[in-house]
Amino acid sequence: MSIDTATACDYTALAIDDFEATHGGVFKRARASLGVTAFGMNILDLPPSSDTMYPEHTHRFDEQEEVYLALDGSADLVLPDRAVPLDPGGMLVRVSPDTRRGIRTGPDGARLLVVSGRPGVSYVPAPNSELGGPEAPGSPDAASSLIPGTTQTLTARHRY
Repeated sequence: MSIDTATACDYTALAIDDFEATHGGVFKRARASLGVTAFGMNILDLPPSSDTMYPEHTHRFDEQEEVYLALDGSADLVLPDRAVPLDPGGMLVRVSPDTRRGIRTGPDGARLLVVSGRPGVSYVPAPNSELGGPEAPGSPDAASSLIPGTTQTLTARHRY
């Protein structure tokens, strides 16, 4: 962080690849790496043709809504009634805490920015989102072929 008291400048500039990474590099702790305190923010670096690295889930347990934006590559944000294409320069998508969502990546994978917060409530970072914190256990209702005993339920038609 740089603070220039003569001009009252306070900012952090950091390359995405320098953010602290978790889950084998799939999640990058953007909020903590930049020192953001007002909302949650992560970068997802998802591998090509994947429907398992970002499991289907809701945020009922922590009441967070999320906004998704593609920075690189391509993916579909699969929702209960449709799949929304996530392509650089394309749509921003807000998903409520109760809406189930999953991500299916294209042949080149995808780098996504995910911004989150609790509607009407001041942001309080979860312990697993702090630098050096434990990896997130995930949503209690997450489902993926990588999670034994779970079943994926989203069936909306998607590109990948």
